[in-house]
Amino acid sequence: MSALPLVFIPGLLCTETLYAPQITAFSDRPILLADNRSDDTIGAIAARLLKDAPERFSLIGLSMGGYIAFEVMRRAPERVDRLALLNTSAQADSEERREQRQVLTGLAQKNHFHKIPDLFFPGFVHENNETSEHLRSIVHGMAAETGRDAFIRQQNANAARVDSRPSLSQISCPTFVLSGDGDRLIAPDLSVEIHQLVAGSELAVLEECGHLSTLEQPQHVTAKLRAFLA
Repeated sequence: MSALPLVFIPGLLCTETLYAPQITAFSDRPILLADNRSDDTIGAIAARLLKDAPERFSLIGLSMGGYIAFEVMRRAPERVDRLALLNTSAQADSEERREQRQVLTGLAQKNHFHKIPDLFFPGFVHENNETSEHLRSIVHGMAAETGRDAFIRQQNANAARVDSRPSLSQISCPTFVLSGDGDRLIAPDLSVEIHQLVAGSELAVLEECGHLSTLEQPQHVTAKLRAFLA
């Protein structure tokens, strides 16, 4: 029996480059990258994913990708064989976080989108990686590919998302939750919360790892995913 396809959902300002190490590692399986740039609500993004995806698949989402994955699980849980939630939160935005999104969206609308990657970078990586020009270059490249208009749509979608915690007890497929101990954008405690609310889920917190775990600790993340998906 052949392995089921993998559907990867990128995070805010991220493209398939976010998963480049994992896409290479799982090249023996069919892979689909979800489109998180064309719609301005989590529901519409999830609907597009379900329209494009095969009938049954394993789902992997990081950060915003996790928000979308929760919506997929509410709409079509029978289609998801296994679920991996990386560096994400099941909570809705706080008022403070919504206001922060509005400020960043305003900057983008005023033709200052070029400043956005550097504003996000410290939150994207572990403090030990703040001086990494390699990772900074990747973040800039993904932001440029995403573009201003898609970034604004993503921010609007994220700000309006619902609290997914009430629906987590309904997730019955095998679920893996991962965070980095130095994630300054979505604290590890929020991954622990998901793990506690999804019965039977597995949890891993990687050391010396920030928000972009797939790029900061690619070998460890890939090994964890390989074991989970086997």
